[in-house]
Amino acid sequence: MRLLGKRALVTGAGSGIGAASALALAKEGADLILIDRNKAAVDSTSEQIAALGRDATACICDVADEARMKEYCEDARQRFGSLDIVLANAGINGTWAPIDDITPDEWDLTVRINLRGTYLTLHHAVPLMKEKGGSIIITSSMIGTRIFNIGGATAYAATKAAQLAMGQTLALELARYKIRVNVICPGQIDTAIGGTTIVRGRERTGVPVKHPEGTIPLTGGEPPGPEEIAKMVVFLGSDDSKHITGSPIWIDGGQSLVL
Repeated sequence: MRLLGKRALVTGAGSGIGAASALALAKEGADLILIDRNKAAVDSTSEQIAALGRDATACICDVADEARMKEYCEDARQRFGSLDIVLANAGINGTWAPIDDITPDEWDLTVRINLRGTYLTLHHAVPLMKEKGGSIIITSSMIGTRIFNIGGATAYAATKAAQLAMGQTLALELARYKIRVNVICPGQIDTAIGGTTIVRGRERTGVPVKHPEGTIPLTGGEPPGPEEIAKMVVFLGSDDSKHITGSPIWIDGGQSLVL
């Protein structure tokens, strides 16, 4: 158990990559603080972790809510004393629409959750890591970091590019505290996030691209489950990656190389 005795905080822990990663961390021995705005979903993750014999606290919170994020990180301090691993994972696809169609409110919502939420997570969690060091993992995307031809995804791509810049900047800033910061950039993953995406005007934003057969070369077009991302989260959270920081890691089966 590579993470026995480690304490982790995971945002967006109710489903998808967050839930899979939280369970993978628990299986390796970590105790967890779980944050998600969906009570039923995060409670389910917490119950599954408890069944593994690990400690899990479910917190119902919008990651862009400064007061609540401060409160829950203070709870983590009182419960654990410190944090070893932080997975800043919560995010949305938001609205994908032409730049002259997407509304300011739609733009602001994507920035609020994806970028402000990441900032607040790290703003309040980093003080719990400074004494002992640890690992921060930010969930970005191949969109905005390696590919840019997804029509209308400007707000989403901008936040994902900013998360990578944030991670690499903080890798230097926090190195003196032995805190590593890395950024995972998944490709298409079999999760429910796509079902909440609002898409308009695709005919005005799409760029025709001819792909080879199958958009994910390694799997013949089949998207993996979030468990594949969770494996990398465990690796980056463990001492196996103790000399890796400031690295973007694309987990996409080669998809971003052909799009």
